[in-house]
Amino acid sequence: MLSHEQLLEFWHSLVKVFIRSRNKVAKKTRHNIKENYSSYCNLENLIRDIREKMEKSTAPHILVLPFPAEGHVKPMFNLGKLLSHRGQRITYVNTHYNYKRLLHFTDIGSFNTQFPDFHFASITDGVPDDYHPPNEFEMIISPTSRSKVAKEFRQLFSSFVEKPSCLIADGLMSTIAMDVAQDFGVPLITFRTYSATATWVSIHVSKIIQEGLIDLQDPEDMDKVLASIPGLENLLRECDLPSILKLKPGSLYLDFYIKETLAMTRASSLILNTFDQLEAPIITKLATIFPKVYTIGPLHTLIKTQFTNNSSSSLHLRKEDRSCITWLNHQKAKSVLYVSFGTLVKLSHEQLMEFWYGLVSSLKPFLWVIRQDLIIGEGGLGHNVPMELELGTKKRGLMVDWAPQEEVLAHPTVCAFLTHSGWNSTLECITEGVPMLCWPLIADQTINSRCVSEQWGIGLDMNGACDRLVVEKMVKNVMENQIRLTSSANEIAKKARDSVKENGSSFHNIENLINDIRSTRARK
Repeated sequence: MLSHEQLLEFWHSLVKVFIRSRNKVAKKTRHNIKENYSSYCNLENLIRDIREKMEKSTAPHILVLPFPAEGHVKPMFNLGKLLSHRGQRITYVNTHYNYKRLLHFTDIGSFNTQFPDFHFASITDGVPDDYHPPNEFEMIISPTSRSKVAKEFRQLFSSFVEKPSCLIADGLMSTIAMDVAQDFGVPLITFRTYSATATWVSIHVSKIIQEGLIDLQDPEDMDKVLASIPGLENLLRECDLPSILKLKPGSLYLDFYIKETLAMTRASSLILNTFDQLEAPIITKLATIFPKVYTIGPLHTLIKTQFTNNSSSSLHLRKEDRSCITWLNHQKAKSVLYVSFGTLVKLSHEQLMEFWYGLVSSLKPFLWVIRQDLIIGEGGLGHNVPMELELGTKKRGLMVDWAPQEEVLAHPTVCAFLTHSGWNSTLECITEGVPMLCWPLIADQTINSRCVSEQWGIGLDMNGACDRLVVEKMVKNVMENQIRLTSSANEIAKKARDSVKENGSSFHNIENLINDIRSTRARK
C-alpha cells in the first residue's frame, strides 16, 4: 500500500501530465485557428462554398434559343458565354445536328472547365437526323418542322424543376419562344442578329407588305429609291431590300419571315450586335417599338475584353485550316485580298470561274475560302481547271476550306476583304479597319453592303456584278486607291473598339442587360 506522501506525489504527476497535454492541445488549437492554417482555411472554404451555392441558387437561369444557321448560332453563343461569365446560369439550346457538329469541332472539355454554369441542351430542327437535303433551310422553316421544334422546346422548358427566369431567342424563333414565354409567364428578350438598320427595315417593310401598301414584284423598279422608310430616306433602293421580301405573296419564305419579324416586336426588349456610334439614329427608331434596346456590339470584340484566353472556349462548327496564317506571315504588309462568302452563299460553276479569273488577272495576292459546299452541284472546284488559273493561284493565291476569319482580318498583311456582306463578317471587318469589296446575295446582305459603301464609306459595292473584268477592276480599285476608304475604316474601327471599353456604350449596355435580368429574377 502506498503511503500518503507517495499518493500525493503520484497525483501531482498526473496533474502535470494533464496540464502539459492541455497546453499542447491549446497551442495546437490556437495554431490551427490562426489565418492560413487548417481550421481557419477550412471554415473560409466552407463559407465560400455555401455562399457560391446560395448565389447560384438565386442567379437567373436563362434559356437561349438560336435560329439553327451558323451566322445566328455564333453571336447567340457568344452572348450566352458572356452572361455565364457574369454569373448567370445558361442553358443553350442547339439542334441535334448542330450539337453533333459542336462536339466534333469544339473543345468541350476546356469550355466546361471555364464555364461550369453554361449547359447545352438539344432539340430537333424538324429535319430527320440522317437526312440533310440541299434545300434543308426550306424544311427547317416549314410549318411541319416548326411544329416539331415548338413541341420539343416546350417539353424542354417544362422539364426544369424551377422554371427559367427569362428566354433570349433569335428574332427568327419569335413565334415559338413567345408562345412558351406567355404560357409560362416569363419575359422574352429577342436577339436580332442583324444590324440595327436591317432590323428596322425588316420590321417596317414587313408591315407595309402585310398591309398591301408596296409591291416588290416589278423588276423594272429595282433601282427605285425608297423614300418611305423613316430615318433612311433616299439611302436604300428596292434592290437593297432583303431578298426574301421580294418573293411572291404566299411564299413559304416570305410568310415565315414576316410572321417571325412582326412577332419579334412583341418581345419585352431587343438585343442588337451593333454599337451606338455606328447606327444611332436607327437605334433611336427601334426604341419607339421596344421598351428597351441593348446594343452590345461588336460582340466578338466585347468578349475579348472579358477573357484573357477566348480561343479555348470558342465555338466551332467547321474545321479551320490554320495553314493560311503561315502563308499570310510570308506576304508583304497590306498586300493580300481576303475572299470569303460566308456559310450559306453558293456559287454556280460559271460564277466561280468569273471570280477566279478576275482574282488571278488582278495580279494581287489572295486568300480564298472555298467551302466544300460552296459550288452548286459539285464537290469542290470541279474538274478541268484551266492551266492559267492553276498557275496564277499557285503563284499568288491560297485556297482553304475554312479560315480563322477574325485572326485573318486582324493580320497585318490583309489589305481588303471581298465579302458576301453578312453581318458577322461586316462587324469583324469594321473592328479591324479593313475596307470591303461587297458582293451581297441574300437576306440582309444587300442592306449591309449599301450601308458600307454609301453611308459609312468603308467599302465598295459590286452591285451584283459577277464578270471577270468587273472583278479585276474592283479588286484593283479597292486595293490601290485606299486613302479615303482606309481613313473612314480606321475612324469607325476606333469607335467600335471604344464602345466595348469600360466606359463605352456597349460595355454599359451589357451591364444594364445583366442588371435588368437580375431584377426580373428578384421580382419573381
